[in-house]
Amino acid sequence: MVGALDPFDDVSREPLEDEAVDIIEKAQAGLDLSDAVLAARLGVDLSRLERIKSRGGVELAPLARELQLNAPALQAMIEGTYQPAVEAPSGLLQVATAFETMRVNAYLVWNEETKDAVAFDTGADASALMGCVDRHGLTPRAILLTHAHRDHVADLERLRRAWGTPVYIGQSEDFPDAEGFEAGKRFELGAIVAETRLTWGHCRGGVTYVVDNGGATPIAVVGDAIFAGSVGGGRVSYLDALRTNREQIFTLPDNTVVCPGHGPLTTIELEKRGNPFFAGSFG
Repeated sequence: MVGALDPFDDVSREPLEDEAVDIIEKAQAGLDLSDAVLAARLGVDLSRLERIKSRGGVELAPLARELQLNAPALQAMIEGTYQPAVEAPSGLLQVATAFETMRVNAYLVWNEETKDAVAFDTGADASALMGCVDRHGLTPRAILLTHAHRDHVADLERLRRAWGTPVYIGQSEDFPDAEGFEAGKRFELGAIVAETRLTWGHCRGGVTYVVDNGGATPIAVVGDAIFAGSVGGGRVSYLDALRTNREQIFTLPDNTVVCPGHGPLTTIELEKRGNPFFAGSFG
């Protein structure tokens, strides 16, 4: 385990999942724009294109236009001034673990009065999830999966054996180790309510869970639909990934704490202002 981000512990926040170049290349891939085509559209050579990607400046705006990205937000990513600093609300644990060359998040949400708890994904090592349950005397009610990519379910069997709880996943995911459900289902798990929204495009059955744990702050566990300042790659459909994010995630209240599959916590308000894929789209 690389790090457990626990409201009871003093642990550094996760770094951003993507840098500006990653964001640009995700948009290029989604729009099927090679470097050669993009450079030709901008009237620059390939070496100049690489400098624009890494340094920004006055030539960034035409590039952002071609990629349907927000230029000021992209420039902020280049300069490193976009850095969300969101504290986990009461009853939310973020756990970041190492999986191959990446870091992946899993979450535990609980009601502080009833001690009901629900896990969202497992990451590569569910030890911190299990430790939090034991430390705070919680009762796990279910494991809800955002999608079936290996990094998000790597420790599922161990967590299921430890807790003996049911496991659920969106029915369009090809994953026999969990019970499928149709997006729109409402889970009532003790005192925790999780409403489900289909946010597909990164994968076929990606689900966002809008969670009410009895606290004052709304929570959305989004998997790889969006990250702080970025999105998951559009492996299935880039344009549908952007569309379902706008329709199903960005319609949540601005103060909703967004729990992505990689990187730090963020909020709807911060992403409306600072995510190059969406900034400037909401008035």
